[in-house]
Amino acid sequence: MRHIRKVCILLCLFFAPFLNAQINTERVMLMGRNALYYEDYVLSIQRFNMVISAKPYLAEPYFYRGLAKFYLEDYSGAEEDCTSAIERNPFLPDNYRLRGLCRVNLKKYDEAIADYRKLLDIEPKDEGGLHNMVLCHLRLKEYDEAIKGIDQMIRFWPKNSQLYAFKAQAYFAQKDTVAAVACVDKALEVNPYDGKAWNMRAMVLASKSEYKEAEEALNKTILQEPKIPDHYVNRALVRYYQRNLRGAMNDYDIAIELDSSNYVGHFNRGLLRAQVGDDNRAIEDFNFVLKREPDNMIALFNRAMMLDNTGDYKGAIRDIDSVIAEYPDFLTGYQFRAEVRRKIGDRNGAERDEFKVMKAQMERRYGNQKPADSKRTRKKNERNIEDYDKLIEEDNTEEEAPIYASEYRGKVQNRKTELEPEPLMVLSYYSANKELRRRMYDSDLERLNRLNVFLQDLLLTTHEEVLTEARVARHFASIKDLTDRIERQPSNALLFLARSMDYYMVQDFEKALSDINNSIEMDSTLALAYYVRSQIIVKNHEVRSAENKAATEHQLSKWEQEGLQLSLQKALNDCDKALKLRPDMSGCYYNKGNIYLMLRMWDVAIKEYTNAIEHNVDFAEAYYNRGIAHILSGDYTIGVADLSVAGEKGLYKAYNLIKRYSKNPNREASEN
Repeated sequence: MRHIRKVCILLCLFFAPFLNAQINTERVMLMGRNALYYEDYVLSIQRFNMVISAKPYLAEPYFYRGLAKFYLEDYSGAEEDCTSAIERNPFLPDNYRLRGLCRVNLKKYDEAIADYRKLLDIEPKDEGGLHNMVLCHLRLKEYDEAIKGIDQMIRFWPKNSQLYAFKAQAYFAQKDTVAAVACVDKALEVNPYDGKAWNMRAMVLASKSEYKEAEEALNKTILQEPKIPDHYVNRALVRYYQRNLRGAMNDYDIAIELDSSNYVGHFNRGLLRAQVGDDNRAIEDFNFVLKREPDNMIALFNRAMMLDNTGDYKGAIRDIDSVIAEYPDFLTGYQFRAEVRRKIGDRNGAERDEFKVMKAQMERRYGNQKPADSKRTRKKNERNIEDYDKLIEEDNTEEEAPIYASEYRGKVQNRKTELEPEPLMVLSYYSANKELRRRMYDSDLERLNRLNVFLQDLLLTTHEEVLTEARVARHFASIKDLTDRIERQPSNALLFLARSMDYYMVQDFEKALSDINNSIEMDSTLALAYYVRSQIIVKNHEVRSAENKAATEHQLSKWEQEGLQLSLQKALNDCDKALKLRPDMSGCYYNKGNIYLMLRMWDVAIKEYTNAIEHNVDFAEAYYNRGIAHILSGDYTIGVADLSVAGEKGLYKAYNLIKRYSKNPNREASEN
């Protein structure tokens, strides 16, 4: 018996280092995924490097390191890491999915197709994989293979109208209009509310000069997709062909309101304004075009004519001189300049221009004069100066930039939605917001900063800055230094708080929580310690809930939701403890509001944001988030009012939400 005990002890001693390595690598992997979630890609790569050095036979760290490189747009490095992951475990679909996306970005379409085939061997109904494989075939002009892939998707999902519209795109690329139209009809049969299919039908009708029917189809397109400026540009054109200038002008106004940089909208609206005599505003549109394209001679000539109409003869001559220098055979330009020169008394210059025109007309009379083009529009890429008075028509035959499906964008960056609140107000060393006005003052924080315990002054911010390699190294050095100091002063609560902050900065939430717990145990009067523990719990919750949801690809189960809610309740309890010590901590009320938003308890969240505002009337983020909470609860009027105050106080993105939710709030809210 004694002999067996000795053997067991020896075995334990032998395997202890390996067991510790297992625990450490798992924790380092967790820290790496934390950093990845919060977009600290440099830090996450360092963590995965540590795991790979310790256990180079694992596939998982190579995959996650590749994912970090993918977000940094290092597609070659990401591809290599995915290959390493596949060599170690060829049965994980995520490896092929990510490597396929990398190869698409590297334009290695054949190799990407091979990856998607491997993915589909493992998961035959992977919709993103099938979709991307079809797009690769289209890029390679392998239309028959693309159509086969779409047919396979239709067999799996026959009620998905977008697949029929997708198939129509493939037929259009093959110039098979009959088959494409049949697919569009099928898409609308499956889903009469498919905006993309209605847009395709409109383009087909317009190509056949059936403009009234095309306008009706575009009306239905816009009803389903009201925020896409190209739809209004297209409808403006079919209205123009029906001589509905007022309707066309209105559509260009909407297109430019949705996208102020819309080139076609500005140019065409300028031409229409010129036709109705709105010269000054036409000049504004041509100014926009010329600011974007200073060498656009067609816009320059049109501006010259408008400047002439408004009495700016010198400006008109300046513009037409540039046009004639570029197009020395442009007779209309000489004729126009002659007229302007006579207006300013330059008779000799006018006669020279008129002689140039007369001589060219005589030469053309006895030559083969090209017949005038009766078409009323030109393609965007056509720059014939003789077409100066023609509206631009988008070339719908041009290949659209494909949008590849990517699950990873959803997994890592799924916090970004239209009604996304401002993040927690956290204690940190770095703020991405450099405006001093937005810095939150706190008396306890000022006192702690003066004690020189921390690496540098701490601050309160809603937007932390991503760590650089140099900053990561500083925090690890600080952890080492604080560990030495704690050994000498094991009862110093502030040292544990400082080290907790360093661990928090490098995304080691487990050790950060351990240290902050020790700090609170030693000194329960530190309000900011409860504040920090609350923010660590919430940050950890965000990562774990996102990972659980991504792993199941569905909503969390009831017990998972209850577990996550318990962690949030702990964070709320810490906020309450901090407020008991410091009732004026507006950041605590604000963070409670954010937690209640996460729990979808809109009314309670509104109450907490109101408390935050009562203690800090300039708290722009609290107004912004309270506005979002009101909108989510269905009270759009009050929500927009709060967003307006947030905008006044410097959160300018609030105006974008105000614009949307003031116009059509019911549709907006239903989309979120």
